[in-house]
This record gives sequence, structure tokens and C-alpha cells, in this order.
Amino acid sequence: MAATIPSPGTTSEAYGFLGLGGLRLTPRGRAVVLALAALVSAAFGLAGTQAVASAPPVPVEVRAHTVAPGETLWHLARGTAAAGEDLRDVVAELKALNGMRTSEVEAGQVVLVPAE
Repeated sequence: MAATIPSPGTTSEAYGFLGLGGLRLTPRGRAVVLALAALVSAAFGLAGTQAVASAPPVPVEVRAHTVAPGETLWHLARGTAAAGEDLRDVVAELKALNGMRTSEVEAGQVVLVPAE
């Protein structure tokens, strides 16, 4: 025989079934809940709309250089670096300019370097 589960007849009976004991929100409580929901919604909405503006890249005049035997990217960086400029930064710029992942170059390879 199948057991029947009684359904609550009124809302207060449903609240009692859930263990809320017939609690109801007052108008002030509803206003607080709505204000909190609006605040959370606005916070998520604003967080998704933040954009970071970046300056357009500055064009650099370049020249093609054919790598000589025994020459490294560090040699090229030393030749193009300004006085007091960190060579590590110059090597990183040369790698980025040429789309290189490493600083290894081979003799005969054509590398773009900033024109002086």
C-alpha cells in the first residue's frame, strides 16, 4: 500500500513544515532584502564592466640585421642599447620585436633591430 504525504493547506503550514515556524517578512524586512539583492547585483554588474585602457604601441623604426657567426642577441642588444639601459630589457625587446621565445640566434638569421 502506498503511503500518502499530506500537502500543507496554507502558507503558514508550509513554513512550519520547513522549520521556519510561521515567520514572515515585515515591510521593512522586505526592503532590506531587496536592498541587499540590488547591492549584490550592482556589485557583480560593475565588476564585469571594468576595462583597462592601454596606450597604442609606439612605432619603432627598424632595420634588418643578418647574424654573423658567433654573434648573439646579447651582442646586438649591447650595440643598440642606450647609455645606462639594462641589457636584459633590450634583449626582451628584441625578442618581442622578432617574435622569439628564446634569445638563441643562428648565423645567417635575419633579425630586426631598432634603427639608430
